[in-house]
Amino acid sequence: MKKVLFTLVIALSVVTASFAQDASAGDFKFKEETWDFGTIPQGTPVKHQFTFSNTGKTPIVISNVQASCGCTTPTWPKEPILPSKSETIEVQYNAANAGGFNKSITITSNAATATKMLYIKGTVEAAPKDQTTPEKQPSMLNTTPKN
Repeated sequence: MKKVLFTLVIALSVVTASFAQDASAGDFKFKEETWDFGTIPQGTPVKHQFTFSNTGKTPIVISNVQASCGCTTPTWPKEPILPSKSETIEVQYNAANAGGFNKSITITSNAATATKMLYIKGTVEAAPKDQTTPEKQPSMLNTTPKN
């Protein structure tokens, strides 16, 4: 009975250790995780650089950065980010549609926090309508055919 119990305790310890998070693993420390562009004009793309540092003891390798829609384009470092070094993830929003927006950007990496979320938000102000002057508008008064 003692051997079975001892074997069970050892097996449980091994399983627990394999699921424990490595305290020395690299991890992100962002300057900010949400950026508010405020009000921006329609049709004017805007960019923001999210600055972060690696607070762990091993390099961080970012495998993917995915935006929640096609209107947002992220760019990220492809090389490992060494411990205590800083880098940026640049996010561009194309501002094609008028109205409020709130978009997420998902970072996938080997960091202690393997999936990290960033957010951008703001309001796109509609472009002014093309104001055609009365002189340029087609006349609708003389629509009867001449004989």
